[in-house]
Amino acid sequence: MSKKIPVTVLSGFLGAGKTTLLYHLLKNQQGLKIAIVVNDMSEINIDAKLVNNGRFVRTKENLVEITNGCICCTLREDLVVELEKLAQLDIDYVLIESSGVSEPIPVTQSFIYHDEALGIDLNTFFQIDTMVTMVNGQQFWEDYQSEDLLIDRQLHVSDDDERGIVDLLIDQIEFANVIVLNKIDMLSDREVAKLTNVLHKLNPEAKIVPASFGQIDPLQVLHTNQFNFEKASQGAGWIKELNEEHTPETEEYGIRSFVYRSRKPFYPERFHQWLENWPTEIIRAKGFFWLVTRNEVAGLLSQAGSMVTLEGAGRWLASYSQEELAKLKVQDPALFEDWDEQAGDRMTEIVFIGSNMDKEGMIHSLNECLVTEEELETISFKDPLPSFT
Repeated sequence: MSKKIPVTVLSGFLGAGKTTLLYHLLKNQQGLKIAIVVNDMSEINIDAKLVNNGRFVRTKENLVEITNGCICCTLREDLVVELEKLAQLDIDYVLIESSGVSEPIPVTQSFIYHDEALGIDLNTFFQIDTMVTMVNGQQFWEDYQSEDLLIDRQLHVSDDDERGIVDLLIDQIEFANVIVLNKIDMLSDREVAKLTNVLHKLNPEAKIVPASFGQIDPLQVLHTNQFNFEKASQGAGWIKELNEEHTPETEEYGIRSFVYRSRKPFYPERFHQWLENWPTEIIRAKGFFWLVTRNEVAGLLSQAGSMVTLEGAGRWLASYSQEELAKLKVQDPALFEDWDEQAGDRMTEIVFIGSNMDKEGMIHSLNECLVTEEELETISFKDPLPSFT
């Protein structure tokens, strides 16, 4: 096959307007033979005339448990098989409407990696053209501040599905290369502008398209040829901040960001108290931290809305043996570019994105959580923080 069939994936939480956008695209497809793939949770009922000699496939999504214990939705075997069949037909484009509780990365990976069990390589036939996430402008802040899990709203896909609503929203927003901000007709101009700036901070790489009733120029999401997996994987605002690619501030709406860095470890008890009094103006935070009681393992802090999680992020290189370090220096010298004579690679680097944050006050309060020189002489420290998983 000389030319791969382009694919646009529509992602977004329930009620964002994916199906409405899908209908709009079908009515304005400009003669393209489009194959439509929707999940079994969708209520869409496609009129054959709209497909225009293309195909309509309804399939299911499957839960898979990946190495870090996260439960994700991915393409099922039957969908991979169906897509291979579609590739043999005379079609120009594929539109996939993933379920409202799907995470976009596993869906994308199904098109990139060869399925050895089935012997099917979708990358031979297809190329993801655009990853679209639809955001419900009217409902966004309520869902973002919610402490609900999917299971609390009966949206879980298995008894093991312990994902939070806000975590899912963040996953969908941070991986997209086009974000359609829908239902702006229900918001004031200032509300639209502020939300647009927040989305831009969360994902600086994504193009943000405002919409009412899913009405957009189809060329904003079809034949854009803009999606790149590696770029999307590194496109989140917190990653760019850690890489010192600062996104310009939006002073009018108070949306700003900064990175807190320290080469001293946190005193666990004081850091725990700081977390218990989390500043409400923070919208998104993520990064690595060092606890004086856990010199072997780096901590990973992730916050979105009202949800704050702490987990292990692998061993600090400074905890490796001299022999192991010598080998690593030969294999990957870049790992040691920011090496500290005393701390090694141990440090705290946390990105904070928020609205009207007191940056200096936050830095001061976090500095108060650091272990003092006198305390470093202490043999033991209280550590009330949960164990790293």
